[in-house]
Amino acid sequence: MKQNKKIAITGGIGSGKSTVLNMLEEKGYRVFSCDKIYSEMTADKNFVEKLCLRFGDVKDCDGKLDRKKLSDIVFKDKGALDELNKFTHPEIYREMFRQAEEAGGLCFCEVPLLFESGAEALFDGVIVILRDEEERIKSVAARDNLPENEVLKRISNQYNYNKGNFEEYYVIHNNGNLAALSDQLDLLIIKLKEKYGRD
Repeated sequence: MKQNKKIAITGGIGSGKSTVLNMLEEKGYRVFSCDKIYSEMTADKNFVEKLCLRFGDVKDCDGKLDRKKLSDIVFKDKGALDELNKFTHPEIYREMFRQAEEAGGLCFCEVPLLFESGAEALFDGVIVILRDEEERIKSVAARDNLPENEVLKRISNQYNYNKGNFEEYYVIHNNGNLAALSDQLDLLIIKLKEKYGRD
């Protein structure tokens, strides 16, 4: 098996994490997403029942997880959000690492709540995606069909990327177009290959 190196990709809501992950996949790298793994977990009715015990009725009419119901609860109550994260994060990381180690080589893992969960040390490297808050708000409002004040409320419940110290991490500034973002990513990949090898 090829030497496995796991690089986390993180950033605030609307920063462009998924865009970067998709670019990496298009460039031929193995990518994993906490959100995708979580989505697979929420397809399990037993898991959904456990969520209902903690947060009330968060099922839809088919007995599946209604993510909007759950989001409405946890994004308005930091205590509920913390409880959700403590419940789900260990299971998500366990499954993601299993898949990454099976793939081997250099893997990229999209981890939206990396700093909130204190999981930085679990990865071989961290890429932080930074984007102007105004652009983040506009992007999420359009993507999720939400009023801007609701998006701002969600941002305020997350890690404050405006005040973070990211000197020990790789940083990408996503304030330009997709071509500029891809160029930054290409330069970063060169650095990663120099450090971790060609795979």
